[in-house]
Amino acid sequence: MTTLEVQTAHGDTVVLDRYGSGPAVVFIAGAGPHREIDEETTRTEQALAERGFTTTVHDRVGRGDSVASGDVTLERELAAVAAVVEAAGGGPAVLVGHSSGCSVGLAAAARGVPTAGLVLWEAPLAELPAVRSWVADVTDRLDAGDLAGAAAEYVRDMPAEFREGLADMPFHDRFVAQAPAYRAYGESLVWAASGRLGDLLGRAVPVLALVGEQTLPGMPEAAARVAREVPGAVSEVLAGAWHSWDVPAAVDRFAAFARAVQPARV
Repeated sequence: MTTLEVQTAHGDTVVLDRYGSGPAVVFIAGAGPHREIDEETTRTEQALAERGFTTTVHDRVGRGDSVASGDVTLERELAAVAAVVEAAGGGPAVLVGHSSGCSVGLAAAARGVPTAGLVLWEAPLAELPAVRSWVADVTDRLDAGDLAGAAAEYVRDMPAEFREGLADMPFHDRFVAQAPAYRAYGESLVWAASGRLGDLLGRAVPVLALVGEQTLPGMPEAAARVAREVPGAVSEVLAGAWHSWDVPAAVDRFAAFARAVQPARV
């Protein structure tokens, strides 16, 4: 494993872990996780590297070791993804998004980041009016300097037991501190809700939309939307529960997908 610092076109420093050699598989985390606490993604990344891939997981802008100041916009996030893909070998890469990382991955492919395929794990896609209302509530609290309130608004649609237990979780303070970065996630989700996904993507990219066997409300419908709106996209159920994938099952499926979309490079 090699830990790298890369500079983005927007001047941010992004920290990533890179494993293995071969075609690139780049993970894009959701709102909560970062490298230090995301054991599930690290194990997946390591196992894929053993199967002949270059894999990366990075701390998204404004989180973990990727320290940033000011408004973390979607443009800064997309510049980070582009820099990470370059560090993984220059692409084309398979982008694996988790939760809001899915809409960031979709936007990165739409903006021309070299993308061989997209794996979307439980993309939280919703109708535009609902997304705009939610993003506005999060943004209002950020603008008022209320980071705790913004973090609470961000997870307001999560199950009650998760929201009630959040304050007791070891990473709670970091979850609140990184709230300014949630602005970019909101932007990506508004973008993903603004039209048909195939039209927004604007290019032919293989897409695999996945949900766990036990999942959150709305996730199967969102995966079905991806399959319906993106030409050639596939929606599947995979072993996993409550927004997390089963690592052995994910490694098998991600590897098969990456080999299928990068046949000349594996």
